Amino acid sequence: MTTLPDRLTVQTDDAPKAIGPYSQAVRSESVVFTAGQIGLSPTTQEFAEGGIAAQTRQVLANLQAILQAAGSNLGLVLKTTVYLKDMNDFAAMNAVYAEFFAKDPPARSTVAVAGLPKGALVEIEAVALRSAAPGK
Repeated sequence: MTTLPDRLTVQTDDAPKAIGPYSQAVRSESVVFTAGQIGLSPTTQEFAEGGIAAQTRQVLANLQAILQAAGSNLGLVLKTTVYLKDMNDFAAMNAVYAEFFAKDPPARSTVAVAGLPKGALVEIEAVALRSAAPGK
């Protein structure tokens, strides 16, 4: 992690490396902002096999790892934005999403887009509260 006044970039090997000039997440004070995550395995940098459900599950596991590295967790997510390559995948994505956010789900926007990085089927970004003390 790189420290700047009131701003800390977050990086963990438990989520895919950034594929561009951005941080996996940035935290400031009590809030964490994640970059959009796609369904790449952190170990292979390849997509999870099994279509939209598998990619959504990997995306949410990646977000979970990043949030933990930032001193947060999925239970503290306030808002997500879901980007789908095909809105016909909404029901399958939503079913997996509901597994991860079963109780008190965050606010969410879901939009269809013309394309996603590396040909991903889904990308999700999150804004969450922090739970740990500074430096944790």
